Amino acid sequence: MTQTVLCLKWGTRYGPHYANRLYSMVKRNTQRPLRFVCITDDAEDLDPGIEVKPMPPFTLPEFFRNRPFRRMFIWDETLFDLEGNVLHFDLDLLVTGGIDDFFDFKPESSFCVAENWTQEGRGIGNMSVFRFRIGSHPYLYQRFIADPMKAYHDYHNSQTFVSKQITEIDFFPSKWCVSFKHNLIPAWPMNFIQTPPLPKDVKVVAFTGKPDPDEALEGRYPAPWWKKIYKHVRPTPWIAEHWR
Repeated sequence: MTQTVLCLKWGTRYGPHYANRLYSMVKRNTQRPLRFVCITDDAEDLDPGIEVKPMPPFTLPEFFRNRPFRRMFIWDETLFDLEGNVLHFDLDLLVTGGIDDFFDFKPESSFCVAENWTQEGRGIGNMSVFRFRIGSHPYLYQRFIADPMKAYHDYHNSQTFVSKQITEIDFFPSKWCVSFKHNLIPAWPMNFIQTPPLPKDVKVVAFTGKPDPDEALEGRYPAPWWKKIYKHVRPTPWIAEHWR
């Protein structure tokens, strides 16, 4: 049975190499037939194996152009010709282990997501990694599109909006999905001495905020000078083993 993996790419922060490397990582980490779909406003230089779908016309207030709320259209009743359970990955993550378990985990559930690492126990998913069933929760899109600014003011970000509004939510095992920044960089002052480790059971490493994968690989942590007193990451060679 073919498994569908979805990513979204718009704007200029993440170039085509992010989508291409994600596609390559996903291919290496599945034992099953794969359909890899990228919804984007710029398909230039994408790998020929990536199935491209056009980003819907931007009709939201300008405030939302580069914000994750823009992806709320995926919750509409239909999404191109996609069907069934679809696994979504953000562009700025590493796939370090088999992804088939993400499809086998509670297959009856219409929404499974990584628990947000900074809000454990509060029922909030981190939507770097989530599996959803096409057309199962169209009310999410309808509620958002009816008053986008209210959704923002009430919830501040799309993952909180979805987590609090959705009628069904399950969380992937915590050891599968980790945050590079929150889980792997050692706490100060050991972050100046120790290289971030990669636990053996991890399947996905999410790079929320900064640093990005290329920055962490080289030991760069972009931050104002006064924050560099405690914000630091040592060069992390194992990133190169996976981010390709």
